[in-house]
Amino acid sequence: MYFVCLVKSSIFVELTFYLPFMDKKIIECVPNFSEGRDLGIIKNITDVIESVEGVKLLDVDPGAATNRTVVTFVGEPDAVLEAAFAGVKRAAELIDMRHHHGAHPRMGATDVLPLIPVSGVTLEECAEMARKLAQRISDELGVPTYCYEAAAFTPERKNLAVCRAGEYEALPEKMNTPGKAPDFGDRPFDEAAARTGATAVGARDFLIAVNFNLNTTSTRRANAIAFDVREKGRPAREGGKLTGKPIKDANGKPVMIPGTLKGTKAIGWFIDEYGIAQVSMNITDTSATPLHVAFEEVSRAARERGIRVTGTEIVGLVPKKALVEAGKYFLRRQQRSLGIPEHEIVRIAVKSMGLDELKPFDPAEKVVEYMLAAGEESREKLVGMTCRRFAEETASESPAPGGGSISAYMGALAAALGTMVANLSAHKAGWDDRWEEFSNYAEQGNELMERLLHLVDEDTEAFNRIMAVFGMPKGTDAEKAERARAMEEATLYATEVPLRTLETAFESFPLLKAMATEGNPASASDAGVGALAARAAVRGALLNVKINAAQLNDREKAAELVARGETVAQAAAKAEAEVLAIVDNHISNS
Repeated sequence: MYFVCLVKSSIFVELTFYLPFMDKKIIECVPNFSEGRDLGIIKNITDVIESVEGVKLLDVDPGAATNRTVVTFVGEPDAVLEAAFAGVKRAAELIDMRHHHGAHPRMGATDVLPLIPVSGVTLEECAEMARKLAQRISDELGVPTYCYEAAAFTPERKNLAVCRAGEYEALPEKMNTPGKAPDFGDRPFDEAAARTGATAVGARDFLIAVNFNLNTTSTRRANAIAFDVREKGRPAREGGKLTGKPIKDANGKPVMIPGTLKGTKAIGWFIDEYGIAQVSMNITDTSATPLHVAFEEVSRAARERGIRVTGTEIVGLVPKKALVEAGKYFLRRQQRSLGIPEHEIVRIAVKSMGLDELKPFDPAEKVVEYMLAAGEESREKLVGMTCRRFAEETASESPAPGGGSISAYMGALAAALGTMVANLSAHKAGWDDRWEEFSNYAEQGNELMERLLHLVDEDTEAFNRIMAVFGMPKGTDAEKAERARAMEEATLYATEVPLRTLETAFESFPLLKAMATEGNPASASDAGVGALAARAAVRGALLNVKINAAQLNDREKAAELVARGETVAQAAAKAEAEVLAIVDNHISNS
C-alpha cells in the first residue's frame, strides 16, 4: 500500500496557541466606513466581509457622533484583499455620501482602507497589494482612489490629510485637476463619484497600543515620562526649566526636544478603574521601536524620576512577533537558551513585562495569529495528541498513521533530544560563558523539530490528495485523462513528503554530533539515542519514498527521487556511526 496516511478520526478540536503554529503570511485590514448610526447597513457590510473564506473579523466599532465605523479583520493576503474589495463594493451600494454628515473628516463611503503586515509579509509587499487593490476598486467599481502612506506614489500623499484635503465637498474641484486628482479613476466629477465619494487605500505598519503602569497617581509625572520617550518629545523652554517661556523658531512654531523612541506617540494619564497613572503609548513603527525596547526605555525614564513601571497593558491585539522578540530579549538578558518552545518564549515575555498585572493575559485572545487559529475546526492533528492517543491511533485497524508519519515523528524526537542536550549544556554550572553557543544549537534543533512535526501531519494532506482523485469523474476520455493527471500529481506529492522527512531528519546529525562531542557529558547517551532515532527516521521515510515512487508513471522522476533518498540514507548510516562512536567513548571513560 502506497498511501502515506489516513485520518482515522472524525474528532474535531480547537487549535490552541501552544500547539505548533506554522507561520503564515497574514495581513490586517482596517477599513473605515462612513456610516456609524444605521446598524443594519453596518452589519450588511461586515457580513459580506465575513463571508469570504479565510478571513476572521476581529472588531466592529461604530461611532454615532462621527457617523463612522472602524472594522478590523485579518487573514492571508488573497482572502483579505477579496474581503476588502467586497466590503468597499457593498458600502458603495448602501452609503450615499450626498447625505452624509459626521464629526470625523471623510471623503468616501469607504473613507480609508489600510493594509497592515502582521506575519510573513513586508510593508513593501503590503504597499504593492494596496496599489493593486486601489486600481481594482477604481476599475471595477468606479470609485476614485488615492494611495497613501507606504502605498503613496508621491511623498506628499504619504500623509492622509493631503489626500483627503477639503474632504468630500472638495472632490468636484479636485477631480480632473493636476496634482489633486485621485491616483486611479481620475475623471470629471459625476453622479457615480457624487454617491460613493473617493477612497484612500494605503499600507502602514502594525500599530501596537500599549499602556505602561506606574507606581504613582501623578498624571503630571506620567506625562513627563511620556514626553521623555515619545518621538515628538517636549517643547524647549528658556533656561531649560519647566517654568521657562517656550522657545519658538523663526516661523513662530515651538522648538521641540525629541524623545528617545522613534515611531512612538505617548501621553500620561490617570485611570480611575486601576487607581494608577499610566504612560499611554502608540508604537507606530515596531521595526524602529519593538515592544520590549519601549518597555525598557519607559522603565529607565521612570526610574530617573523615582518611579517604577509595575506592569504593561496591551490595548487590542498584538502580533506574535512582538512577544516572541520580547521573550528572546529577556532570555538573552538572563543568559538563558532561546531554543525552547514558542509558548514558553511568549510566557517569558508576559511575565517580564507584567502583561498580566491588571488582568489575566491570554495569548489566545490577544495575539493576532493565535486568534486566527482559535475556533478553526480541522481534523484532529496527530501532533496535538497525547503519546498514548497517538500510539492507539497507530495501533488501530485503519492503515494510518503509518510509516510516513511515524518516521517524521522519530525525526522530531531526534531533533528534540539534541535540543534537550543543548539546553542542559547552556544551563550547566561552570559553563556560563558558553550559554550562547549552546543556545544557538538549541534554536537550530527546535526549528528542525517544528519542521518535522509539521511533516507528521503533512502525510495526512498527501493521503487526502490521493483520496480526492478517487472521487473525480471518469466517464469521458477527457475526464479519464484529467483523473490520470491528478493521480500522478498527488502520487508525486506523496513521494516528496517522506523525501523531505528524511532530508530534514538528516539535518539533525550535525547537532547530535556536536552535542555528543561538546555537550554536557552526562547527557551523551541522549545524543546517541537521538542519532539512532534520526537514522530510523531516514530509513523509514526512504521506504515510503520507494513504495510511493513505484506508482509514478514518470519513471525518470521516480528514479531521481529514490536516488536522492538513498544518497541521504548512506550518509545517515555514516553519521550515526560517528555519533555512536563518540558516545561509546564517553561512556567507556566515565
